[in-house]
Amino acid sequence: MPSTPFAFQIHATDGAARAAEFTTPHGRVETPAFMPVGTHAAIRGLTTSEVAGMGGRMLLSNAYHLYMRPGDAVVRALGGLHAFARWDGPMLTDSGGFQVFSLARYREVSEAGVTFKSKLDGALHAYTPERVMQVQRNLGADVIMQLDELIAGGSEVTPARAAMERSLRWLERCTVEFDRLTREGRAPLDAIPVPPGTPPLPATDGDERRAPSQALFPIVQGGVHPALRRASMAGILSMRDWDGIAVGGLSTGEPKPQMYATLDLCGDELPRNRPRYLMGVGFPDDLVEGVRRGIDLFDCVAPTRMGRHGTAFTPQGSLQLLKGTNRLDRSPLVEGCSCPACTEYDRAYLRHLFAADEPLGPRLIALHNLTMLTELMRAARAAIGAGDFTPWSNAWLQEYRAGSAAASAD
Repeated sequence: MPSTPFAFQIHATDGAARAAEFTTPHGRVETPAFMPVGTHAAIRGLTTSEVAGMGGRMLLSNAYHLYMRPGDAVVRALGGLHAFARWDGPMLTDSGGFQVFSLARYREVSEAGVTFKSKLDGALHAYTPERVMQVQRNLGADVIMQLDELIAGGSEVTPARAAMERSLRWLERCTVEFDRLTREGRAPLDAIPVPPGTPPLPATDGDERRAPSQALFPIVQGGVHPALRRASMAGILSMRDWDGIAVGGLSTGEPKPQMYATLDLCGDELPRNRPRYLMGVGFPDDLVEGVRRGIDLFDCVAPTRMGRHGTAFTPQGSLQLLKGTNRLDRSPLVEGCSCPACTEYDRAYLRHLFAADEPLGPRLIALHNLTMLTELMRAARAAIGAGDFTPWSNAWLQEYRAGSAAASAD
């Protein structure tokens, strides 16, 4: 495998938890870290400067959605994903395996790849491992993901094995195409005319065709079946020395104890000198549990999606702002939180924004939820560095779950 400008340096450990630094071509990320999700190259309702201001360092976008609109060639012609989104820090693109999974009635999965019908215009698309690599090479994120086959959490062993083994075969095809594009460069772009009087597009020949420095992450699959997870990891580790490895197929319907048991298993067998990325997990307690098991990177749409619908993360569990108990509550959302929702407003006003359907409310709570997860991961890093992560995490989880239980009883 060609050398890459990626590095992972562990600064402190406490049990399986690690405080580390992941180096990419667009900067360093202190881990453990939560990556805000900008599916369409935008964190819905927020600017990249707002996300950077609250401490976000690495963003995630979705290759499937950008392939559909505006098109990976258009993003490349406009200077690549970083320039397009106005973000100069590290970025990751997910291949779209989850979108394929969630849009079952529009697609057909075969050994060749996925054929699906666009919800935008009804056109048929062939989404193969090779095409997924071409799309993500055009987008230009620092970290890109293999195409995998995802199935529902709790699936029986036979379909779980078939999906895991197909994901390994697709990974082999992804690596071949990834390496080919590294050697030979990206295909030339078709001419894209721009309206008269508008700035010209960046050059699309010469150096522009060189594939950017990127890390391809494989994805461990196998459902909640230990033997399948071990087989997936063995197959992945036999292929090459990866810059990082993802754990996928969790938080898709399986009970949380099974998710945690799977993370225990993966943490015992994955290389300790590479970052570990848990895909699609973003509730506060799950992040702390993941860090306890050696996970370094997380992502999920839940913090912003729930925030837009009036659910705020707090150290005492989730808070529903539209509850009548908040109507005259002049206390801050979370004491000590640095976000604008907590430093500039009170619960009564925030509730009013949602009741009045004011767009400021969803923006503020989405930003608050991201801030809380970012500050939670910062606190975890500090606890690991101080050597007291275990008592800190035990106390944090006890308070969070006690508050969640009390809120559920109301």
